Amino acid sequence: MGQNKFRSNDELIAFRKKHFLPTAGLYHKEPIQIVKAEGEYVWDSNGVRYLDAIGGIICISAGHNHPKIKDGIKNLLEKNMIQHTSTLYLNEQIIDAAEALLEEAPEGLDRVAFTNSGSEANELAFMAARHATGETMIVNLRHSYHGGTSAALASCGHGTWRFRAQPVANTTSAMEPYCYRCPFGKVPTSCEFECAKNVETTIQTSTHGKIAAFVAEPVMGVGGFIAPKKEYFDLVAKIVHNYGGKYISDEVQTGAGRCGQDFLLTKSLEIKADVVTMAKGFGNGAAIGAVLMKTEVAEKMAGKSYFNTFGGDPYQTLQAKLTMDIIKEDKLVENAKNMGKLITDGLTQMMKKYPIMGDVRGRGLLLGIELVKDQKTKTHASDETARFMDICKDKGLLLGKGGLMGNVVRIAPPISIKKDQVHSMLEIMDQAFAELAKG
Repeated sequence: MGQNKFRSNDELIAFRKKHFLPTAGLYHKEPIQIVKAEGEYVWDSNGVRYLDAIGGIICISAGHNHPKIKDGIKNLLEKNMIQHTSTLYLNEQIIDAAEALLEEAPEGLDRVAFTNSGSEANELAFMAARHATGETMIVNLRHSYHGGTSAALASCGHGTWRFRAQPVANTTSAMEPYCYRCPFGKVPTSCEFECAKNVETTIQTSTHGKIAAFVAEPVMGVGGFIAPKKEYFDLVAKIVHNYGGKYISDEVQTGAGRCGQDFLLTKSLEIKADVVTMAKGFGNGAAIGAVLMKTEVAEKMAGKSYFNTFGGDPYQTLQAKLTMDIIKEDKLVENAKNMGKLITDGLTQMMKKYPIMGDVRGRGLLLGIELVKDQKTKTHASDETARFMDICKDKGLLLGKGGLMGNVVRIAPPISIKKDQVHSMLEIMDQAFAELAKG
């Protein structure tokens, strides 16, 4: 794989600067051009191999270019299967995907809709909740992220993602369940779930006393893989329902077995959700999202028209169905649990050597390391996070980042990752932290 087969990185960067939106950023001081992928690895235009520990931004669950998915796509192409049909016509693939998804759904969620992305899934969820309740107010969480479209961004808890024109009149934010930086100054031994109780206070003071919905990620993704305790969701669901709202569980990043419990973390945590949204790993990188909702919510939409041009196309729904098959057949949920524990244990030991590691958290293979300049003051180590990622990249490991200040290293490899690859990942991170400590 020679570099002369591809345009140079400088040429691509120059074009992006001139013709792309200035919002389109790049990872790394010296960006790489990824041109090939297989399993848990990707290769750049120079033929350098990297262990992909961010999974195509948390989109790759079964591994890159899985043979079963490749064969499935080839089979459709060889049969001249229609590539686009829409839900205005009958189609077998969309039914197959829906049946498989309903098998994994939390109890009571028996209606399905397919979209192109997590943003669209959340847009549909908000619209359905507002229509079902007759209310408009959506309660979200500070530090949350639910997508890049209008209603989704209106519930975004990050200033860097929000725009001046973003309509926010029908949203309000509750305090974040962020244990490492508790907004109430509590520690686990003194916590009385003030963050959960704040949802009620928010409804009482920032709405007219009734809401359309509350939306939360079971693990806050862009926020830096903040993972609240189960009890938080138990309390919040009761509050939401007491005030007439629908509970929307945003599983765009947590779904597809990534968190090492059930296919959907909502089910594992027994969250009393009325709507669940998903995307990313659901299609193993295919542009597909989905919404599960209760019949009582869906039926309120009767008499209205909702249509998605590309939602439910044969090729995307086939990839989602095959991804679900692979996750089940290869026991990847169990693997996510085991490999996640192996990584967490390794990072916890590493914390004893490197004071820059302020917190290690997450569930399964959705893990974050919050980097701080000082463990007492918890000053955000944003520049150091970028440098750490660069060092890891130079050693053949790709990681992501998140958090309001960009100081959380995000680890989300394909949930097919192997034990030897985990050991390699931990070794590289150990070396990178050592280099970072030397300045």
